Amino acid sequence: MLCQLLVGATVSICTIIIHAAVMATVVHVVHALRAKKPLTPWLHLTSIMIATVSVLMVAHVGEVIVWSLAYAIVDAAAAGADLVYFAFVNYTTLGYGDIIPVERWRLLGPMTAMNGILLFGWSTAVIVDVLRRAMLATGAIEAEAR
Repeated sequence: MLCQLLVGATVSICTIIIHAAVMATVVHVVHALRAKKPLTPWLHLTSIMIATVSVLMVAHVGEVIVWSLAYAIVDAAAAGADLVYFAFVNYTTLGYGDIIPVERWRLLGPMTAMNGILLFGWSTAVIVDVLRRAMLATGAIEAEAR
């Protein structure tokens, strides 16, 4: 069990590092864009939100791939299993159950789910912050609403 926890914690830390780097970049870019007064505020706002959500989705896919690589390294599922699909099902907490981990790695699924739900929550918080900042920049909301 200790080995499962160590592997799961290590992969979780790797995905948190990826997520932190992406989040810091997104927030920095949006902060820099806030200084510019756009000609078409709603187009600007829409563009920022599409870009933000797209970048976060790419980050999540990358994090799923990190989990699938870890599954491959430790042989967490039966031979021939689609490990990217397995990682997606766990990371998103979908849990179809059509692929199950081998007995000695069964804690990796719940650890993947815990990591995924935390990172989705973090993404949601950043999306709300980006939306707020972008709306302030475009004048869609007043500065007093901070």
